[in-house]
Amino acid sequence: MIWNAVEALRGGSTSPEIASQVLAGSGGILLIAGLWTPVAGILVAVVETWIMFSHPSDGWGPILLAAMSATLAMVGPGARSIDARRFGRKRIEPPLI
Repeated sequence: MIWNAVEALRGGSTSPEIASQVLAGSGGILLIAGLWTPVAGILVAVVETWIMFSHPSDGWGPILLAAMSATLAMVGPGARSIDARRFGRKRIEPPLI
């Protein structure tokens, strides 16, 4: 996501393409840092879905990135993320049968 944003800024892309790639890249930076993970994951999933429909020649890349970021939004931040440091680590324990 970050690489695509840098390439869109460097190349002579159109304005809507640059905006979508920069939004996805900034969401990617937030996901790497583990800051606002659910919000950033949903943002990236929506933007990558938008990229997928607006540029159908891109292929499977936006689909994969949208699925992975939606998964991160649902699972939550990792143990070493900024969110875990600020709000505490949340563990999901399955119920005993």
